[in-house]
Amino acid sequence: MIQLASRTKVIKPSPTLAITARANALRAQGRKIIGFGAGEPDFDTPANVKQAAIAAIESGFTKYTAVGGIDELKDGIIEKLKADNALTYKRSEVFVSCGAKHSIFNIAQVLLDGGDEVLVPAPYWVSYPDIVLLAGATPVIVQTREASGFKVTPDDLARAITPKTKAVFINSPSNPTGSAYTEAELKALAVVLLDKEIVVISDDIYEKIVYDGFKFTNIVTACPELQPQSIVINGVSKSYAMTGWRIGYAAGPSHVISAATEMQSQSTSNPTSIAQKAAVEALRGDQAIIAHMVEDFRKRRDYIVSGLNAIPGITCLKPEGAFYVFPNVSALYGRQDAGKTIASSHDLSEYLLDKADVAVVPGSAFGNDDHIRLSYATSMKNIEEGIERIRKAVLALS
Repeated sequence: MIQLASRTKVIKPSPTLAITARANALRAQGRKIIGFGAGEPDFDTPANVKQAAIAAIESGFTKYTAVGGIDELKDGIIEKLKADNALTYKRSEVFVSCGAKHSIFNIAQVLLDGGDEVLVPAPYWVSYPDIVLLAGATPVIVQTREASGFKVTPDDLARAITPKTKAVFINSPSNPTGSAYTEAELKALAVVLLDKEIVVISDDIYEKIVYDGFKFTNIVTACPELQPQSIVINGVSKSYAMTGWRIGYAAGPSHVISAATEMQSQSTSNPTSIAQKAAVEALRGDQAIIAHMVEDFRKRRDYIVSGLNAIPGITCLKPEGAFYVFPNVSALYGRQDAGKTIASSHDLSEYLLDKADVAVVPGSAFGNDDHIRLSYATSMKNIEEGIERIRKAVLALS
């Protein structure tokens, strides 16, 4: 029998993708599953973006490109960072990968060694800890509190820092909570980090999806002095409904970007040529789809938050951004279904899938077992029916 490498034992499959796969398998059996698991917009990619890809194909732009992305796309990213975030970068300080996750993976590979620690505020995106582990470092989970909007405080951050701390993740708006940091909150965190040799990895992938007039601020924008020790991560997946196109990017000090590009040269080489041309159009073309999507997401957010809060035993904060809610379901623990006790977010998620045909993701996957995550990147009809199914299933527990 072929033996697997030891690194395969320290990671686990993405729980969100696993939930989606199981829901799809049940649908194939004829069950009508309402899926709240997938973290991708249900909107189509804008027509102008698709046309740019078609034009690239027809013009023969189907060969290898530079490993770190074509200059045209790098320039589009530089323009976006300047216009939206007041951040200035050169081409040598930007590289493009096969999605934001890939960018983070490459950055971790070139920054982290055995013995390094990386601070990961919880609830966290499921891939952060495993990406750190695959780089040989140790994820240090920093628990946040629902009462403070699931946001790490300066005191939380300061207490978690040790001589081994190499980096910290800041994800705003957040997956899974939708919480977003204000400029003042980011400035306060920056004060803790400025005099430390700690790399700040700012994951801004949900930057454009914010509600109720909330003003997105990048931690580097909030504190420009942090730029030499920061990596900004972003991509086109969420804002432009381009999840399958797999284009993400990172901006940071040139020596880090150069090393990450070399790392990428030995894995995927360049991101897909056609998708790069599409991403150029996404960044430089008509931005109207964003406002349209955000308004639809806002309506869905308002409905799902209201619906969840109306179910006895469930409470749910209203998020500032992204397209997730992270309701507290711990009051349901101890209740039973046919003699089987619901004792965790995993138990409740299994119950909802088996008995209500509703797929949610257990909060334990994100580092907080008192909660479950629901994505409202689905139709209002699905949300309405899904919430009603959850309500009936919860009321059926004894």
